[in-house]
Amino acid sequence: MFFKSKFSASSYDFMIVGLGNPGKEYEGTRHNAGFIAADAIISSLGGNGEKLKSKALICECKADNKRILVVKPQTYMNLSGQAVRDVAKFYKIPNDKIIVIFDDISLDVGKIRIRRNGSHGGHNGMKNISECMSTNDIMRIKIGVGKKPHPEYDLKDWVLSRFKNDEKASLEAATEKTVLAVREIINFGIDPAMNKYNS
Repeated sequence: MFFKSKFSASSYDFMIVGLGNPGKEYEGTRHNAGFIAADAIISSLGGNGEKLKSKALICECKADNKRILVVKPQTYMNLSGQAVRDVAKFYKIPNDKIIVIFDDISLDVGKIRIRRNGSHGGHNGMKNISECMSTNDIMRIKIGVGKKPHPEYDLKDWVLSRFKNDEKASLEAATEKTVLAVREIINFGIDPAMNKYNS
């Protein structure tokens, strides 16, 4: 009798990608909202442990009888597309079964936005994914991390800053909504998820 091994190709219904920068110095920063959400999804779905493959940490999860692959690229944000492309290709996951989660400075902390497709909106991680996958038709969930305190504030310094204590409860609420939104998309499609969770 033959058994399908863990992380075998063609065995996943969806691929969830959380964007961020690897390394202790970036933990908890605004730019790592995607990583924070990915970790919450893994925790919620009882992931079986992370494995490094194709420049990404990947974790197998199950959600409502669906096999889910949660992916955290380890290439740094502006090269995220390399890992996404290679993991999707290896596991034969089509573009319409990929959901990318990333930070958005145009949204207040605590807000999320679900989109079926669209431009990268100036986000370097999403830009590289669009380039490497040769499409903008990839589902995404944007997590609000707040606008710069003032126009002169350096954007890089802002996205690499950590959430303030009075923002953490709102971030946690947004992360919980993201986990629920992912399950909604997986089970019922993106339209119900947008109607229910876009705020």
